This record gives sequence, structure tokens and C-alpha cells, in this order.
Amino acid sequence: MDLYLHDATPTDDERNAIDALLGLPAGGWDGGTRVESDGHVAFGGHEARAHRHLLLPALHAIQSRVGWLSEGALNYIAIRLNTPPAEVWSVATFYALLATTPRPPRVLHACDDIACRMKGGREIVAALRKNFGPDAHHGPEGNGNGIEIGAAAWLPSPCLGLCEQAPAVLLTVAGATPREQSAGGLTPAEAVTALNRGALGDRPRIPVPQLGDPSLRLLRRVGVVDPTSLEAYTAARGYRALQAALDLGAEAVIREVTDSRLMGRGGAAFPTGRKWAAVAGQPVKPHYVICNADESEPGTFKDRVLLEEDPFAIVEAMTIAGFAAGAEQGYVYIRGEYPLAIERMRNAVEQAREHGLLGSNILDRGLRFDIEIRKGAGAYICGEETALFNSIEGYRGEPRNKPPFPVQSGLFRKPTLVNNVETLANIPWILLDGGAAFAVSGTKDTTGTRLFCLSGAIARPGVYEIQTGMTLGQVLDLAGGAPEPRTIRAILLGGAAGGFVRGDERDIVLTFEGARAAGVTLGSGVIMVFDDTADLSDTILRIAAFFRDESCGQCVPCRVGTVRQEEALHRLANGTAGKPNGGELALLDEVGRAMKDASICGLGQTAYGAVESAIKRLGLFSAGKPT
Repeated sequence: MDLYLHDATPTDDERNAIDALLGLPAGGWDGGTRVESDGHVAFGGHEARAHRHLLLPALHAIQSRVGWLSEGALNYIAIRLNTPPAEVWSVATFYALLATTPRPPRVLHACDDIACRMKGGREIVAALRKNFGPDAHHGPEGNGNGIEIGAAAWLPSPCLGLCEQAPAVLLTVAGATPREQSAGGLTPAEAVTALNRGALGDRPRIPVPQLGDPSLRLLRRVGVVDPTSLEAYTAARGYRALQAALDLGAEAVIREVTDSRLMGRGGAAFPTGRKWAAVAGQPVKPHYVICNADESEPGTFKDRVLLEEDPFAIVEAMTIAGFAAGAEQGYVYIRGEYPLAIERMRNAVEQAREHGLLGSNILDRGLRFDIEIRKGAGAYICGEETALFNSIEGYRGEPRNKPPFPVQSGLFRKPTLVNNVETLANIPWILLDGGAAFAVSGTKDTTGTRLFCLSGAIARPGVYEIQTGMTLGQVLDLAGGAPEPRTIRAILLGGAAGGFVRGDERDIVLTFEGARAAGVTLGSGVIMVFDDTADLSDTILRIAAFFRDESCGQCVPCRVGTVRQEEALHRLANGTAGKPNGGELALLDEVGRAMKDASICGLGQTAYGAVESAIKRLGLFSAGKPT
């Protein structure tokens, strides 16, 4: 693909899928039939280019209808959006969930990431390979040589965000009525049957382990209140916080959030009130609000639970944020592997709009704010806020240099407020109870409660809402500890971008200050447990492969460093280093430090964290052999 249009044309299905999203073409210059009145001059180029942000939704529309993106379909998108074909191609090939080679309409994505590998994920992959042949990346259906693609295919997948239900799969079925469904707890035979039938059936969801606990805040409605009903939400104190916010005024709302000392729950731990005030104070208009729901960190699934089980709370919180920050438009960017979360959030937005809780005159108070749902397409890097901006705008999801920071120049180069799902879920409670009351709970630097995702070798996996100040050991006990007769060997805190601690380090306090004192990070709230049978060498290799795959390749330290890191780990694991382990470990440390110091974004800066902690804290490879 290049700057010039090709002769390839879309099929009727592809054309209809795009036209359903973009509307019918106005004339010959934007994909319609060329007539004499079109002349030799095209008008409206600036207006057409303004629709570039619809590129990713257009790619999704084709993939959902046909199952893959043909050259003719990409050509038609380029015409409709007045975008060079080379740029359409570069975006289409950036995302793991999009296919630019022939693929069957029915595809099963089988997770083989670290949590699922402990719970039978590799056995599912083996069964799929035995029954359906090589995966779609390597099978004949992907080589473009005209071989019949068949009706079904499978793919290994990074974490699908169902770690508490591991092993997990995602089934996608393209067609006039496309279907997507994720599920966990399948046996290999059930996975094979699901792909053959093109359906997973109704599978029970694991309830939150603390269901019914009166001390819960963020999880209070989960499993109790119907997440598809606005009426049920309002009966459970829903939208009282928005009314309180409108009564207080925008400045007072920001003051309450600031007084709460709420720190961002996405991993960076930036003061939320300070961020809100910074956006509200920007003279440039318009302002935007974004809910970052692209949680793709292996081991993380708390945001998925909130989106699926309490979606109206996120809609209400975003509306409050829009009011406080002076924004009239919000976006929820949800990872593509969360079909139920996307469905529930779309329903919540539609119901809120129908009842005057979104739109041009919210609650008859003159407030204007609306929300659009944007679906990701399988790119961990898009969880980085500036990469997320590029993705929404229709570009490759590559991070931008900072400064300028998003509060000054974010989405569409305008001031943008970005919070993750858990952070926003705290906002209604702050408005209802008051910022000062919220600040009293927890500790000085970590106010409120926190959500943690427990998975792996733990008796009761799931999302837990923890009173701030509890120790790691107390949380492990709350989740039942390791199933007998196993003992805990290691714990991964913060996910793949976090670090390992030993099984006996139970006194780590799960606060920002407690984590700093222990030399670890809480990150996105992952607590993944490994028992005494775990193959930590395999785990580290999978983490290294994850970062190598997910690096966007924009900067050299990350693009090269993640590859060199994985190569060195394979040599250590296979005993083929060709030199004493000490020399190989020194090389690995040098590569890791280069990534930390010079990478443009957090992916490269944290890619060595889990590896370094496994080597230095757990002693992996220190005896000259993998453990």
C-alpha cells in the first residue's frame, strides 16, 4: 500500500458496512458514482479530513461484517475519509485484533498469558491446534495464496482480562449480525466445541467474592443492582451525586475532589483534583473528558467488572467530570477484548441520553455533555494516554512526547482530562459524602478504598475492595491463600509492568507509601499468586514475549531492548548462554536500564521490572539454571 489508490474495489458487504457508519457518499469524490457535474475540482476536503477519527470504527465495521480487511475495503475507506491508503494500511496493521489477510468469519482467541498458563490455557491451545491445525497467523488461511480459508480458525492471545476465570477465550463471529463473547473456565473439549458451533453458550460469571459486604463502596452495587437498568441504578442512589455537583458548582466540585486527596488508580498515582483543576483552567476550548478503559495489563480485570456490573456509575462520574472541567464531549475507550463491557456501556449511555441525563440540557439545568464509546482493537500501548489520543483520532496508537501534557494539549490537541475507570468510580462517593470525609478513610497518601485483582494460585480469585492500609498477607488470607497442600512461592504485584515479591513478604502494606518503602509498585492493582509448583522461568519468558509483541516500535530503546531482553532470557532458560550466567545477567541488566532511562513511554520504562525483580528478588537463574 502507498499514497496512491489501487484498482481493488470493495465487495457489496464491505461497502455497505462502511456506508452504514459514514453515511452514503455525496458524490464521485468520496466514493460515489462519478458524474459530469463532479467536474475536475473537489470541494470539502477539509471537512472530509475532519472525519479521520472515524478510521478505527470503520475498520471495526468491516472486520465485524466480513472477518478481515481486504485491499478493496481499505481502498474504499481511504476514499471516504480522504486519507492516503498508506496511512489506512499503517493503522489497520497496527492492531492485533484486525486482520489484513484472509481469515474465516469464526475465530476463537485462546489466552496463553501468565494467569491462563497456570490454569490450563496451554492445554486449550494444544487442543485447538490438534483439531483445527496451525493458528491463523501460520496456517494456510493466512498466506494469501488463494487457499480456501474455511469456516473457523483460532489464535493464541495475550491476556483477555478474565484472569479470575482462567483459562479464558474470546469468540468472534463476523456477519450481518456479528457476535462477540468472552468466557472463562473452559475445558479443552469445550473450547473445541465452541469453535465448531460458533457459540460459547450461557456461562456463569464469577461473582465478586465480597458480595453483600456492607463496607463496600465501589463494589456495593456489583451483583446486587441490575447493570442494564437505569431505574435500578437511580433507586440505588444513582445520579444523586450529579445533582449535588450541579448544586455545588464546578469550582466547588473540583475543591471537593482535591480535598479528597484521591490519587489516580491507573498506576501513575497522580492527584486527581490537581488534574481536574488544570484542565478547567485552560483557556483553549473545547475541553474533552476521556475514560481510559483500555486495561490490558496481564492480571488486571477490575475495570472490566465495574464496566460490566456498574456502568451507569461511570457515565454519571464522567458527566460530573465534564461539568467540572468545562467539557461538552467525553469518550470511553474500551479494550476490544471486552464485548460485554462495551455492550453494557453503550446501553448505559443510550438510556442516560433518552432520559435527559446526557445531551444538551441535562436535568433541565442547561448542562451540555455527551459520551461516545470507542472500541480498541488489541494494542496494550493504547492504555498510555497519548497513544489513546492517537488511536481515537485515527492514527497509529503510538505515544507522543511530553510536554505538552494532556491537560494542555491532548485529544485533537485540546485540553483533555483522562481518568481510568476505578478513579472515576470514586467520584460519586466523594460528592455524596464530601471530600474531607473521603480523605479521612485510608492513609495520608492513599485515601479511600482500592480494588485489587487476585488471580493465579489463590483459593478465591476475583476483584477485592480493600480498606487502605491492609497488608499483602491480610489480603491473601481474605482470598483464602493458596489451595492446600500448596504454598505460595512468589507474588506478582502490579502486573507484567510490576514486579515479583517472595511468598514470605506478607508485611508489605498495600498503599502507595507502603509499596515505595518495599521497593515495589501497586500499578493497576494486580496480585497474581504463584505456588511451589510454578515454572517461574516460563512465566518470565511469557512476560518478555508480551512486551516484545506489544512494543509499538516507535523508539529504539524499547523496540530493540524488548527483543534483546527476550533473547537473553531464552539463553538463560535453555542453558545456552555461552558464558557464565553472571555475564549474561549483567548484559540483561544493561539492556533493562537502557529501556528504563531512554524509552519514550511507560511500556519500555517498565518492561524490565518483572524480569529484574525475578532475578534480584527471587534469585531466578542465580544458581546457573532456571528455577
